[in-house]
Amino acid sequence: MGGYTSRNNPKLKLIRRLRQRKVRQETGLFLVEGIRHVGEAVAAGAELAYLCYAPEQLDSAFARDLIAKQQAAGVPCLAVDGETFASLTEKDNPQSILAVVKQKSVLLQDLNTGNFPWGVALVAPQDPGNIGAILRTIDAVGASGLLLLDNSVDPYHPSAVRASMGALFWLPIAQISFDEFITWVKGHHYHLVGTSAHASLDYRQVARYEKPLIILFGSEREGLSVEQSAQCDYLIRLPMAGRVTSLNLAVAAGIVLYHVLDRS
Repeated sequence: MGGYTSRNNPKLKLIRRLRQRKVRQETGLFLVEGIRHVGEAVAAGAELAYLCYAPEQLDSAFARDLIAKQQAAGVPCLAVDGETFASLTEKDNPQSILAVVKQKSVLLQDLNTGNFPWGVALVAPQDPGNIGAILRTIDAVGASGLLLLDNSVDPYHPSAVRASMGALFWLPIAQISFDEFITWVKGHHYHLVGTSAHASLDYRQVARYEKPLIILFGSEREGLSVEQSAQCDYLIRLPMAGRVTSLNLAVAAGIVLYHVLDRS
C-alpha cells in the first residue's frame, strides 16, 4: 500500500486542525475515528475526503479490505507510522484508522411529516457526548432524526461522532433557530411535547403519543424557558424520588423516547 506519508503533509496537518469547530465549519469536513465508525460512514454512503491509517498496527481484515476498496474507488488513503498516527488522535488506544468526511447539509425545508414523522429537538445542548448518545437512541427507537435549536454545540465534534456509534451517518440533523423551528412545527401540524421538571403531568400518565410528533428538550442547565414551554401542546416530567433534581439529558431522552415507542 505504498510508503509512509510525511508528517508535514497538508492533509495530516488538517486532521489536527479539524479538532477545532471553526475549521470544521470553514471546510465542511469532520473526523471519524476507529474501525467501526469509519465502516459505518462508508456503509451509509458518506462522502470521504480521505483516509489515514497505520499499516503496522492495523490487524483488522475488515479495515484492510475497507481501505483497499476506498483506494480502488479513488479515495486518497494515507499510510503513516504508528507514532505519527498517535499524534493525530485524542484517544489513548487508537484503532489505527480514521477518515476525513464531508458534512451532510440538511435543510429544515426538506423535512416534513412524510420523511420525518417523529423526532427530537434540543434547545442549545452544550455537551457533544449528549448529542451523540441521543442520536444513538433516536436510531434505536426508529425515530426520524434530530433538530438542534439556537446555540448548540457542534454535532460533528469528535466526541459527538464517537458517542453516536454511527447513527450520525444515517439520521438527518438540522441546525436552526427556535423561531424557525416553531414556524416549521406549526406549518406541518406536528404535535409538540415538551419535557420539564415543573410539568404537572408524569410521563407515565400519557396513554398515547399522536404523530407527527416532536419531543422537545431544554438545555442541560436551564431546561425550557417559560416562552418555550408555552409553545408546546403539553409538558411531561420525569419523577425524581431522590435528592437530585434532574437527570442527564441523554438519559432523560432515552427514557422518554422508549416511552413514546411503547405508547404510539
